[in-house]
Amino acid sequence: MDQNILSLSKQVEQEIRPILEGIDEICECNSKKVLEAFQSCKLQEAHFSSSTGYGIDELGRNKIEEIYSHVFKAEDSLVRAQLISGTHALAITLGALLRPSETMLSITGEPYDTLQTVIGIGKEVSKSSLKSYNISYEQIDLIDNDFNIEKIQERLRKHDVKLIEIQRSRGYSTRKSLTIEKIEKVIEAIREIDKKVIIMVDNCYGEFVQDKEPIEVGADIAVGSLMKNLGAGIATSGAYIVGKKELIDLCAERLTSPGIGKEIGPSLNQNPLFIKGLFMAPSVVSSSLKTAVFASRMLEKLGYKVEPRYDEKRADIVQTIQLGNENDLIKFCQGIQMGSPVDSDVIPYPGDMGGYEDKVIMAAGTFTQGSTIELSCDGPIREPYIAYMQGGLTYQYGKLGILKAIEKMKN
Repeated sequence: MDQNILSLSKQVEQEIRPILEGIDEICECNSKKVLEAFQSCKLQEAHFSSSTGYGIDELGRNKIEEIYSHVFKAEDSLVRAQLISGTHALAITLGALLRPSETMLSITGEPYDTLQTVIGIGKEVSKSSLKSYNISYEQIDLIDNDFNIEKIQERLRKHDVKLIEIQRSRGYSTRKSLTIEKIEKVIEAIREIDKKVIIMVDNCYGEFVQDKEPIEVGADIAVGSLMKNLGAGIATSGAYIVGKKELIDLCAERLTSPGIGKEIGPSLNQNPLFIKGLFMAPSVVSSSLKTAVFASRMLEKLGYKVEPRYDEKRADIVQTIQLGNENDLIKFCQGIQMGSPVDSDVIPYPGDMGGYEDKVIMAAGTFTQGSTIELSCDGPIREPYIAYMQGGLTYQYGKLGILKAIEKMKN
């Protein structure tokens, strides 16, 4: 390792120490929340057992959903291995809550690439998209990385919007991710005009980054993936939907079948992994945030534009680095792969991916394929060539991965 890089690393760690201590405080708060949920819901060893086949009214699965409801302060939840990704869970939710001729409104601008395909916007429209079912889509862009409350309220005065979508994380965009405080403020503004519109938050990458979750500040339903924060690198599949019971019932019927809903769904040996993942999630999210803070300061010191900066308040685990050219983006991602515990000898290159219009490079030498709470980095091959980095099961492993990526890029 280059001695100049190592020297800079030690300097950066001294600078960011107060930031890391603040992250530890949030970790303790969320750990208390999870532990109290386990205790209040009376989790027992019997709930670790699994089911196959139909999984009718399965004990462990039901207990996990009770715990999730407690953690998120929600009426009900759907936590299933059959939900294979965050996009899948969002597609199930939107398909369950929207009907033909109804309108969905995004108030965070254009959603990320894969959700655009679900909705039916973009260059190619899927025959299975919401648009193909005559569901209308509108959007209101952010202004200076915050909600355009005046325009949102003006649109809602027509009282013909069925569902409002809020994407907490930035996706493949250059805007900032949204804090719980900003989400709370816009929800209050929405309710001044419309008490009935469904407010859905795409919570991916945001869980346990702050001390509150979207349901606690007035959202009706929130959706996320267990391949990200709440799986803690332990859950090997799955996603969750939490919120009002009547809405969760509709989502369950969309996932399984009408009239059956939550009653079926085998856990397929996932219960211990879901439980351990949630238990470890506050600590792993903390490690991921520390890794992001370290990367932000290191790359800023090396002259790159980063977002968020190391000392800014964070709303999710994603760190962006604007590398400015295709070669540096590719080399940085290749370096992350080289610093991974799995497939470190594999060299990633940009390629076509379903749901994305541009070629994408993805680096993730992870124990669970596609787990973005483990150190990973990806980005579309388009200007200004931004690397979207996230994860780190421990801060120490994350830091080593960042140093390897910098070394690869600089060489």
